[in-house]
Amino acid sequence: MPRLKPTTKIDVIGNLDLNPEKAVGDYIESKQQDAYFVKPPNWDSSGDSVELLYIRNEREHAAMLHLQEEMLENSKKQSAGNAKRIRKLYKIHGKLRKRFIEVNSFIKDCADKKRVAEKKVVEETAQHEMLKSDITKCTETIAELSSFRENLKSTVKEFEPYEKVLEEVVEKSDIFLSTKDCMDRCDALMLAQVEISALEEKKIQEIEEMRKRMIKVTNEAALTVLGLKNDLAELERSYNQARAECSKWEKILANAKNTVALHDLDRDRTLDGIHYMYRLLCKRRNLEPVFYRVDVENQLDYIKSEIELLTEVHKVYMDQNAKSKTSEYSDRDTAKC
Repeated sequence: MPRLKPTTKIDVIGNLDLNPEKAVGDYIESKQQDAYFVKPPNWDSSGDSVELLYIRNEREHAAMLHLQEEMLENSKKQSAGNAKRIRKLYKIHGKLRKRFIEVNSFIKDCADKKRVAEKKVVEETAQHEMLKSDITKCTETIAELSSFRENLKSTVKEFEPYEKVLEEVVEKSDIFLSTKDCMDRCDALMLAQVEISALEEKKIQEIEEMRKRMIKVTNEAALTVLGLKNDLAELERSYNQARAECSKWEKILANAKNTVALHDLDRDRTLDGIHYMYRLLCKRRNLEPVFYRVDVENQLDYIKSEIELLTEVHKVYMDQNAKSKTSEYSDRDTAKC
Protein backbone atom coordinates (compact mmCIF):
# COMPACT_ATOMS: atom_id res chain seq x y z
CA MET A 1 0.00 0.00 0.00
CA PRO A 2 1.48 3.32 -1.01
CA ARG A 3 2.11 5.96 1.59
CA LEU A 4 0.43 9.31 1.25
CA LYS A 5 1.34 10.70 4.62
CA PRO A 6 4.55 10.53 6.60
CA THR A 7 4.77 8.06 9.42
CA THR A 8 4.63 9.42 12.92
CA LYS A 9 5.33 6.36 15.09
CA ILE A 10 7.60 3.28 15.27
CA ASP A 11 5.86 -0.02 15.81
CA VAL A 12 6.89 -2.87 18.07
CA ILE A 13 9.22 -4.65 15.64
CA GLY A 14 10.93 -1.43 14.61
CA ASN A 15 9.18 -0.72 11.26
CA LEU A 16 7.85 2.73 10.56
CA ASP A 17 4.07 2.65 10.38
CA LEU A 18 1.07 4.91 10.85
CA ASN A 19 -1.01 5.03 13.92
CA PRO A 20 -3.44 2.09 14.04
CA GLU A 21 -6.37 4.35 14.70
CA LYS A 22 -5.85 6.04 11.32
CA ALA A 23 -5.15 2.85 9.34
CA VAL A 24 -8.75 2.30 8.09
CA GLY A 25 -9.14 5.82 6.77
CA ASP A 26 -5.73 5.69 5.12
CA TYR A 27 -6.58 2.38 3.46
CA ILE A 28 -9.83 3.74 2.03
CA GLU A 29 -8.06 6.86 0.83
CA SER A 30 -5.33 4.82 -0.84
CA LYS A 31 -7.93 2.65 -2.62
CA GLN A 32 -9.43 5.74 -4.22
CA GLN A 33 -6.25 6.74 -6.09
CA ASP A 34 -4.43 4.94 -8.96
CA ALA A 35 -1.08 6.72 -9.06
CA TYR A 36 0.94 3.91 -7.47
CA PHE A 37 -0.80 0.83 -8.96
CA VAL A 38 0.16 -0.95 -12.24
CA LYS A 39 -2.48 -3.27 -13.68
CA PRO A 40 -1.15 -6.29 -15.66
CA PRO A 41 -2.67 -7.00 -19.12
CA ASN A 42 -5.81 -9.09 -19.10
CA TRP A 43 -6.12 -8.62 -15.41
CA ASP A 44 -9.76 -9.24 -15.49
CA SER A 45 -9.57 -12.54 -17.52
CA SER A 46 -9.45 -15.89 -15.77
CA GLY A 47 -6.21 -17.97 -15.97
CA ASP A 48 -5.58 -21.36 -17.62
CA SER A 49 -7.25 -24.36 -16.12
CA VAL A 50 -5.50 -27.44 -14.70
CA GLU A 51 -6.42 -29.59 -17.72
CA LEU A 52 -4.87 -27.11 -20.12
CA LEU A 53 -1.72 -26.96 -18.01
CA TYR A 54 -1.53 -30.79 -17.98
CA ILE A 55 -1.97 -31.03 -21.75
CA ARG A 56 0.68 -28.36 -22.29
CA ASN A 57 3.13 -30.11 -19.97
CA GLU A 58 2.40 -33.49 -21.61
CA ARG A 59 3.21 -32.07 -25.03
CA GLU A 60 6.39 -30.52 -23.73
CA HIS A 61 7.34 -33.85 -22.11
CA ALA A 62 6.76 -35.78 -25.37
CA ALA A 63 8.80 -33.24 -27.28
CA MET A 64 11.59 -33.57 -24.75
CA LEU A 65 11.52 -37.39 -24.98
CA HIS A 66 11.73 -37.21 -28.79
CA LEU A 67 14.60 -34.75 -28.51
CA GLN A 68 16.29 -37.07 -26.00
CA GLU A 69 16.03 -40.04 -28.39
CA GLU A 70 17.45 -37.99 -31.23
CA MET A 71 20.31 -36.80 -29.04
CA LEU A 72 20.95 -40.40 -27.89
CA GLU A 73 21.17 -41.60 -31.50
CA ASN A 74 23.45 -38.70 -32.36
CA SER A 75 25.62 -39.51 -29.35
CA LYS A 76 25.90 -43.17 -30.44
CA LYS A 77 26.87 -42.11 -33.95
CA GLN A 78 29.36 -39.62 -32.55
CA SER A 79 30.75 -42.32 -30.18
CA ALA A 80 31.32 -44.67 -33.11
CA GLY A 81 32.96 -41.89 -35.10
CA ASN A 82 35.05 -40.88 -32.11
CA ALA A 83 36.19 -44.49 -31.62
CA LYS A 84 37.29 -44.60 -35.27
CA ARG A 85 39.06 -41.29 -34.87
CA ILE A 86 40.76 -42.54 -31.64
CA ARG A 87 41.99 -45.70 -33.38
CA LYS A 88 43.24 -43.60 -36.25
CA LEU A 89 44.92 -41.21 -33.79
CA TYR A 90 46.57 -44.15 -31.99
CA LYS A 91 47.96 -45.37 -35.31
CA ILE A 92 49.17 -41.88 -36.15
CA HIS A 93 50.63 -41.57 -32.63
CA GLY A 94 52.53 -44.86 -33.07
CA LYS A 95 53.90 -43.75 -36.44
CA LEU A 96 54.86 -40.34 -35.05
CA ARG A 97 56.48 -41.95 -32.00
CA LYS A 98 58.48 -44.30 -34.21
CA ARG A 99 59.44 -41.37 -36.42
CA PHE A 100 60.36 -39.35 -33.33
CA ILE A 101 62.61 -42.15 -32.08
CA GLU A 102 64.29 -42.37 -35.47
CA VAL A 103 64.76 -38.61 -35.66
CA ASN A 104 66.01 -38.49 -32.06
CA SER A 105 68.52 -41.26 -32.78
CA PHE A 106 69.62 -39.42 -35.90
CA ILE A 107 70.00 -36.18 -33.89
CA LYS A 108 72.05 -38.01 -31.23
CA ASP A 109 74.26 -39.54 -33.92
CA CYS A 110 74.69 -36.12 -35.46
CA ALA A 111 75.55 -34.62 -32.03
CA ASP A 112 78.09 -37.40 -31.39
CA LYS A 113 79.60 -36.87 -34.82
CA LYS A 114 79.68 -33.13 -34.15
CA ARG A 115 81.48 -33.65 -30.82
CA VAL A 116 83.96 -36.03 -32.43
CA ALA A 117 84.50 -33.59 -35.29
CA GLU A 118 84.96 -30.66 -32.90
CA LYS A 119 87.41 -32.70 -30.83
CA LYS A 120 89.27 -33.68 -33.97
CA VAL A 121 89.30 -30.05 -35.11
CA VAL A 122 90.68 -28.96 -31.74
CA GLU A 123 93.37 -31.65 -31.87
CA GLU A 124 94.27 -30.79 -35.45
CA THR A 125 94.35 -27.09 -34.57
CA ALA A 126 96.64 -27.76 -31.59
CA GLN A 127 98.87 -29.97 -33.73
CA HIS A 128 98.89 -27.30 -36.43
CA GLU A 129 99.89 -24.66 -33.87
CA MET A 130 102.59 -26.96 -32.49
CA LEU A 131 103.94 -27.69 -35.96
CA LYS A 132 103.77 -24.02 -36.79
CA SER A 133 105.78 -23.17 -33.66
CA ASP A 134 108.27 -25.96 -34.52
CA ILE A 135 108.59 -24.59 -38.04
CA THR A 136 109.15 -21.11 -36.62
CA LYS A 137 111.81 -22.45 -34.26
CA CYS A 138 113.48 -24.37 -37.07
CA THR A 139 113.44 -21.26 -39.24
CA GLU A 140 114.96 -19.21 -36.43
CA THR A 141 117.55 -21.95 -35.81
CA ILE A 142 118.44 -22.05 -39.51
CA ALA A 143 118.79 -18.27 -39.53
CA GLU A 144 120.99 -18.41 -36.43
CA LEU A 145 123.08 -21.21 -37.95
CA SER A 146 123.44 -19.21 -41.15
CA SER A 147 124.59 -16.16 -39.22
CA PHE A 148 126.89 -18.37 -37.13
CA ARG A 149 128.30 -19.88 -40.35
CA GLU A 150 128.99 -16.44 -41.73
CA ASN A 151 130.57 -15.34 -38.46
CA LEU A 152 132.59 -18.55 -38.34
CA LYS A 153 133.88 -17.96 -41.86
CA SER A 154 134.89 -14.42 -40.98
CA THR A 155 136.50 -15.64 -37.75
CA VAL A 156 138.41 -18.36 -39.61
CA LYS A 157 139.65 -15.79 -42.10
CA GLU A 158 140.57 -13.49 -39.22
CA PHE A 159 142.48 -16.16 -37.28
CA GLU A 160 144.08 -17.86 -40.29
CA PRO A 161 147.40 -16.00 -39.79
CA TYR A 162 147.45 -17.10 -36.15
CA GLU A 163 146.99 -20.68 -37.28
CA LYS A 164 150.04 -20.37 -39.48
CA VAL A 165 151.99 -18.88 -36.58
CA LEU A 166 150.84 -21.74 -34.35
CA GLU A 167 151.96 -24.31 -36.92
CA GLU A 168 155.36 -22.65 -37.13
CA VAL A 169 155.62 -22.70 -33.31
CA VAL A 170 154.78 -26.41 -33.26
CA GLU A 171 157.36 -27.14 -35.98
CA LYS A 172 160.10 -25.22 -34.23
CA SER A 173 159.25 -26.35 -30.69
CA ASP A 174 160.06 -29.76 -29.28
CA ILE A 175 157.40 -29.55 -26.55
CA PHE A 176 154.26 -29.70 -28.63
CA LEU A 177 153.57 -32.71 -30.78
CA SER A 178 150.90 -31.13 -32.91
CA THR A 179 148.66 -28.14 -33.20
CA LYS A 180 145.91 -30.02 -31.40
CA ASP A 181 148.32 -30.82 -28.57
CA CYS A 182 149.13 -27.14 -28.24
CA MET A 183 145.46 -26.20 -28.23
CA ASP A 184 144.69 -28.92 -25.67
CA ARG A 185 147.44 -27.68 -23.40
CA CYS A 186 146.20 -24.11 -23.75
CA ASP A 187 142.68 -25.27 -22.95
CA ALA A 188 144.02 -27.23 -19.98
CA LEU A 189 145.85 -24.13 -18.75
CA MET A 190 142.70 -22.06 -19.15
CA LEU A 191 140.64 -24.67 -17.31
CA ALA A 192 143.29 -24.84 -14.60
CA GLN A 193 143.19 -21.05 -14.34
CA VAL A 194 139.42 -21.17 -14.04
CA GLU A 195 139.64 -23.87 -11.37
CA ILE A 196 142.34 -21.91 -9.56
CA SER A 197 140.16 -18.79 -9.68
CA ALA A 198 137.17 -20.75 -8.36
CA LEU A 199 139.34 -22.31 -5.63
CA GLU A 200 140.70 -18.88 -4.77
CA GLU A 201 137.17 -17.49 -4.50
CA LYS A 202 136.18 -20.46 -2.36
CA LYS A 203 139.17 -20.03 -0.06
CA ILE A 204 138.53 -16.30 0.19
CA GLN A 205 134.94 -17.04 1.14
CA GLU A 206 136.09 -19.61 3.71
CA ILE A 207 138.58 -17.10 5.14
CA GLU A 208 135.82 -14.48 5.29
CA GLU A 209 133.52 -16.95 7.03
CA MET A 210 136.31 -17.85 9.48
CA ARG A 211 136.90 -14.15 10.13
CA LYS A 212 133.18 -13.61 10.75
CA ARG A 213 133.12 -16.70 12.97
CA MET A 214 136.14 -15.44 14.94
CA ILE A 215 134.53 -12.01 15.30
CA LYS A 216 131.34 -13.68 16.47
CA VAL A 217 133.22 -15.90 18.92
CA THR A 218 135.22 -12.89 20.15
CA ASN A 219 132.05 -10.89 20.65
CA GLU A 220 130.41 -13.79 22.44
CA ALA A 221 133.51 -14.21 24.63
CA ALA A 222 133.55 -10.48 25.36
CA LEU A 223 129.86 -10.62 26.24
CA THR A 224 130.51 -13.68 28.39
CA VAL A 225 133.41 -11.94 30.18
CA LEU A 226 131.27 -8.85 30.65
CA GLY A 227 128.47 -10.99 32.03
CA LEU A 228 130.92 -12.76 34.35
CA LYS A 229 132.24 -9.39 35.50
CA ASN A 230 128.70 -8.28 36.21
CA ASP A 231 128.05 -11.52 38.08
CA LEU A 232 131.32 -11.04 40.01
CA ALA A 233 130.35 -7.48 40.91
CA GLU A 234 126.92 -8.68 41.97
CA LEU A 235 128.51 -11.46 44.04
CA GLU A 236 130.89 -8.94 45.61
CA ARG A 237 127.98 -6.68 46.51
CA SER A 238 126.12 -9.67 47.89
CA TYR A 239 129.24 -10.68 49.86
CA ASN A 240 129.60 -7.17 51.31
CA GLN A 241 125.93 -7.10 52.21
CA ALA A 242 126.18 -10.56 53.77
CA ARG A 243 129.34 -9.51 55.64
CA ALA A 244 127.63 -6.40 56.99
CA GLU A 245 124.61 -8.49 57.93
CA CYS A 246 126.87 -11.04 59.64
CA SER A 247 128.64 -8.28 61.58
CA LYS A 248 125.29 -6.92 62.64
CA TRP A 249 124.09 -10.32 63.78
CA GLU A 250 127.43 -10.99 65.50
CA LYS A 251 126.91 -7.84 67.55
CA ILE A 252 123.33 -8.84 68.27
CA LEU A 253 124.43 -12.35 69.26
CA ALA A 254 127.25 -10.93 71.43
CA ASN A 255 124.75 -8.69 73.23
CA ALA A 256 122.36 -11.62 73.54
CA LYS A 257 125.18 -13.80 74.86
CA ASN A 258 126.17 -11.16 77.41
CA THR A 259 122.54 -10.75 78.41
CA VAL A 260 122.16 -14.50 78.78
CA ALA A 261 125.39 -14.68 80.78
CA LEU A 262 124.24 -11.85 83.08
CA HIS A 263 120.87 -13.53 83.42
CA ASP A 264 122.55 -16.82 84.29
CA LEU A 265 124.79 -15.01 86.80
CA ASP A 266 121.78 -13.32 88.42
CA ARG A 267 119.95 -16.62 88.47
CA ASP A 268 122.92 -18.38 90.06
CA ARG A 269 123.29 -15.62 92.63
CA THR A 270 119.59 -15.75 93.39
CA LEU A 271 119.72 -19.52 93.76
CA ASP A 272 122.80 -19.20 95.98
CA GLY A 273 121.07 -16.57 98.12
CA ILE A 274 117.91 -18.68 98.42
CA HIS A 275 119.94 -21.78 99.31
CA TYR A 276 122.07 -19.83 101.78
CA MET A 277 118.99 -18.40 103.49
CA TYR A 278 117.45 -21.88 103.55
CA ARG A 279 120.59 -23.28 105.18
CA LEU A 280 120.62 -20.43 107.73
CA LEU A 281 117.01 -21.08 108.67
CA CYS A 282 117.70 -24.81 108.92
CA LYS A 283 120.79 -24.10 111.04
CA ARG A 284 118.69 -21.83 113.26
CA ARG A 285 116.42 -24.77 113.95
CA ASN A 286 119.36 -27.16 114.23
CA LEU A 287 118.12 -29.13 111.23
CA GLU A 288 119.97 -30.66 108.36
CA PRO A 289 119.10 -29.20 104.91
CA VAL A 290 116.81 -31.56 103.06
CA PHE A 291 116.32 -29.78 99.72
CA TYR A 292 119.05 -29.32 97.18
CA ARG A 293 120.06 -26.10 95.50
CA VAL A 294 117.98 -26.74 92.37
CA ASP A 295 114.81 -27.46 94.36
CA VAL A 296 113.84 -23.81 94.49
CA GLU A 297 110.10 -24.12 95.03
CA ASN A 298 110.37 -26.23 98.17
CA GLN A 299 113.12 -23.98 99.53
CA LEU A 300 110.98 -20.89 98.92
CA ASP A 301 107.99 -22.54 100.56
CA TYR A 302 110.09 -23.37 103.59
CA ILE A 303 111.56 -19.85 103.71
CA LYS A 304 108.08 -18.36 103.38
CA SER A 305 106.73 -20.45 106.24
CA GLU A 306 109.71 -19.57 108.46
CA ILE A 307 109.46 -15.86 107.68
CA GLU A 308 105.74 -15.90 108.41
CA LEU A 309 106.49 -17.64 111.68
CA LEU A 310 109.18 -15.10 112.54
CA THR A 311 106.80 -12.30 111.65
CA GLU A 312 104.21 -13.69 114.04
CA VAL A 313 106.84 -14.09 116.74
CA HIS A 314 107.96 -10.52 116.17
CA LYS A 315 104.40 -9.28 116.45
CA VAL A 316 103.88 -11.21 119.70
CA TYR A 317 107.13 -9.88 121.06
CA MET A 318 106.22 -6.34 120.16
CA ASP A 319 102.83 -6.71 121.82
CA GLN A 320 104.36 -8.11 124.99
CA ASN A 321 107.00 -5.41 125.02
CA ALA A 322 104.36 -2.73 124.70
CA LYS A 323 102.35 -4.26 127.56
CA SER A 324 105.41 -4.48 129.80
CA LYS A 325 106.25 -0.86 129.14
CA THR A 326 102.73 0.28 129.94
CA SER A 327 102.73 -1.73 133.21
CA GLU A 328 106.10 -0.27 134.16
CA TYR A 329 104.86 3.25 133.55
CA SER A 330 101.77 2.58 135.62
CA ASP A 331 103.89 1.22 138.54
CA ARG A 332 106.04 4.31 138.47
CA ASP A 333 103.02 6.52 138.58
CA THR A 334 101.61 4.70 141.57
CA ALA A 335 104.93 4.88 143.39
CA LYS A 336 105.11 8.59 142.89
CA CYS A 337 101.69 8.99 144.21
